[in-house]
Amino acid sequence: MDIVTIGETMVLLTPENGLMKYATTYNRKYGGAESNFAIGISRLGHQAAWISQVGNDELGKGMISFIRGEGVHVDKVKLIDSASTGLYFKEVRNESDVRVQYYRKGSAASFMSPDMLDEEYLKKAKYLHLTGITPALSDSCYQVILQAIEIAKRNGITVVFDPNLRKKLWSEEKARKVLLDIAGQSDIILPGVAEGEFLFGESDPILLGKRFLEHGAKIVVLKVGAKGAYYFTSDEYKLVPGFKVEKVVDPVGAGDGFAAGFVSGLIDELTIEKAVERGNAVGALVTTISGDVEGLPEKSEIERFIHSPAEDISR
Repeated sequence: MDIVTIGETMVLLTPENGLMKYATTYNRKYGGAESNFAIGISRLGHQAAWISQVGNDELGKGMISFIRGEGVHVDKVKLIDSASTGLYFKEVRNESDVRVQYYRKGSAASFMSPDMLDEEYLKKAKYLHLTGITPALSDSCYQVILQAIEIAKRNGITVVFDPNLRKKLWSEEKARKVLLDIAGQSDIILPGVAEGEFLFGESDPILLGKRFLEHGAKIVVLKVGAKGAYYFTSDEYKLVPGFKVEKVVDPVGAGDGFAAGFVSGLIDELTIEKAVERGNAVGALVTTISGDVEGLPEKSEIERFIHSPAEDISR
């Protein structure tokens, strides 16, 4: 197993036309940072497992079937009768105005607990991928993350952490404390500049990268939007330029795509710079298709795009 990730996936409903208050029909898809990442990893030719909990309802069963169909291992996803699968709505008004509304309080995933983790299963992985969304769902979900990190450390598994800040889920004080706690226990951090500023009160990318290193990370990849991403190690730092996209259709999920591209590069033993380049390319391609995972590319598509960046990828 290359990657194990843990977190909530929800049913995604998007109005077919116009604003939600006028919509009578919706497209149904699935989305969640961790499963988006796992699907991205799978499409790039690696083995990924997603651990979660969903309602024992038709939407939960459909979600598991969909994610399994993308080649992701779902044998550690629990179905429970006591809570429902979470929902969220995405209203794309235009490419620069995408509004998301969550209905996840009390969802099945929010009741995840550490006893659902199987150390023998987790220790098969090379990487453990976590986000800052899961610990925000509930105290028990936070304990799941801490227990997963403990297992990873005990078994030499590299911990990859994407802060993925969601201010609506908890107080800023608690978010800052918990995210810094997890960051301090992680080997690789994948923040955006806004998340770095939230955590450290600093907006300069170079200083932010160094702050994350000082906090305990071995590798920091700081995303700076269309400009690309910086990587930082104890020896060097460098900006890896992003790729131009002629038309952004849907920006949601680009960060998860970036993470999948970058980590897949590490699995393929690329240099850090080339792994970041792959992350930039995956993130760019994701924005050209509507939906959280529909734009995640296969490796052959990434190779073509990287070597022909001037090509129009608006599709």
